[in-house]
Amino acid sequence: MPVLENARIKSNGTWFKLNDKLDYECHDGFESRDGRTGSIVCDNDGWSHKPACYEIECKVPEVGEYLVPEPRKHKYRVGDLLKFSCRQRLKRVGPDSVQCYHFGWSPNLPTCKEQTKQCPPPPQLLNGEVKETDKEIYEHNDLVEYICNTRFLMKGFNKIQCVDGQWTDLPMCIEVESTCGDIPELHYGSVAESSSPPYRHGDSVEFNCREDFTMIGHKSITCISGMWTPLPQCIENDKLEKCKYSLTRQEANPLSKNVFDHNEKISYKCRTGKQKHSTCINGRWDPELNCTEVRTQSCPPPPQIPKAQNMATTVNYQDGEKVSVVCQDNYMLQDAEEIVCKDGRWQSIPRCVEKLACPQPPHIEHGTIKSSEFSEEREESLKPKIYPHGSKLNYTCEDGFRISEKDEIICQMGKWSSLPRCVGLPCAPPEYVVEYSIPLRKSDTYQYGEEIVYECVEGFGTNGSASIKCLGGKWSHPPKCIRTDCFGLPDFGNAIPIGRMRESYRSEEKVTYQCPKYYQLDGPNFVQCIKSQWIGKPTCKGNRTPQRPLDSYVLD
Repeated sequence: MPVLENARIKSNGTWFKLNDKLDYECHDGFESRDGRTGSIVCDNDGWSHKPACYEIECKVPEVGEYLVPEPRKHKYRVGDLLKFSCRQRLKRVGPDSVQCYHFGWSPNLPTCKEQTKQCPPPPQLLNGEVKETDKEIYEHNDLVEYICNTRFLMKGFNKIQCVDGQWTDLPMCIEVESTCGDIPELHYGSVAESSSPPYRHGDSVEFNCREDFTMIGHKSITCISGMWTPLPQCIENDKLEKCKYSLTRQEANPLSKNVFDHNEKISYKCRTGKQKHSTCINGRWDPELNCTEVRTQSCPPPPQIPKAQNMATTVNYQDGEKVSVVCQDNYMLQDAEEIVCKDGRWQSIPRCVEKLACPQPPHIEHGTIKSSEFSEEREESLKPKIYPHGSKLNYTCEDGFRISEKDEIICQMGKWSSLPRCVGLPCAPPEYVVEYSIPLRKSDTYQYGEEIVYECVEGFGTNGSASIKCLGGKWSHPPKCIRTDCFGLPDFGNAIPIGRMRESYRSEEKVTYQCPKYYQLDGPNFVQCIKSQWIGKPTCKGNRTPQRPLDSYVLD
């Protein structure tokens, strides 16, 4: 595992083999020559190269003569803020601050004008409406808040602003298709009011507690994007917990007592002079008792992320507020769906990346791809070469095979999800009996590819393979046991078998022959029984003449 600076490695491995590829990603605010992400390869001499992630900088922006940026620096890093004011009491048109991101400054810089224009009535929002009553006149910097209809979720900013006669971009109300399940059960409580199922986004259910029980929390729950909000609690009245006043004399003025009952309200004065109020709710103060002043910085207007839907606004956001991001068509979010205002800066900035298409899906053994668009005969020739991001395809297996796991694959950013496998069906014990044979192993079930080997009884042998194989729920053709004994010895004229003659001989058995006196053997001196056939042909040739003794010859 290499050690990288300003980057993280997308792998849990420790050691890597030759030709292994390792993906990496630069930290926020850094990028390499190849962008934010890249890869290195394990070569014979080590890693192909060491990635260098450089800190991203924003260029010093060019501003008009009446616009004053603060602070002035030679270079700005990702996350740096620039605040603006106008000279000569001119009116600022645009945001009061911008932030440096990996893609540059955002939102667009403001300008300075002497006069600003009024705006027409706010535009209509599809599947939504203006929250407050319409006014007759909308001045520069006026805000209008929108809400979405039931079953629709807001994406973008819930407020638009009048900026020099023009309204900033509208949010979007997107229909939520997911529904919530059954109404959850509330212990010691019951449903007071609800609609009938199915429960869609925005639907609410109200609860009541039994007599002698007190409800803690919101009395209703709401279906939000397929999930119910948390249930309240029903607590017995005599088990409600008390609250203790825990502020010291150094923090706030003391009260007449230190313990308070449920639902009892108090007012206390901090040493800073600020008057505060709180209520005891089953042992907890709401809000918490606190005299420490925490100053939170507001964030500049949210950025316009490249390839995201337009989200132009000049409204500042408070610490902890979130804004949903929606990408343009053919682009998808990478990382979080929301950006968060924290410590005066926007955090967790996602990217809108192109939905890469996938190539022709791979072939799986004993399987083919189902085609809903084309007939099977024309499937291969008419299939598209590439499949858009999000495409789904299903595999089907040949007869005798079943799909393992899901039969569906999905195109995700240029890559197909994990492929299924076609697994051969098991076989039941064979019903037929191979005549004159004995199986060497018996079982209740046999897996795909398993074999049963047969051994023929004495005097018989297999004609071909001695086994059958389980092939997708069916057995291959069984062997045949054929008689292999040889009956009687063949007659080769003068050639005489050695030993006692028998009625039959086993396969592979040999019988040796010999020739009588004055005859010479031509060819092998034996025959062999091979599967009921005698192989070999001993032959005796009479080409020797008998010699007379020496004393029978008369010398001339």
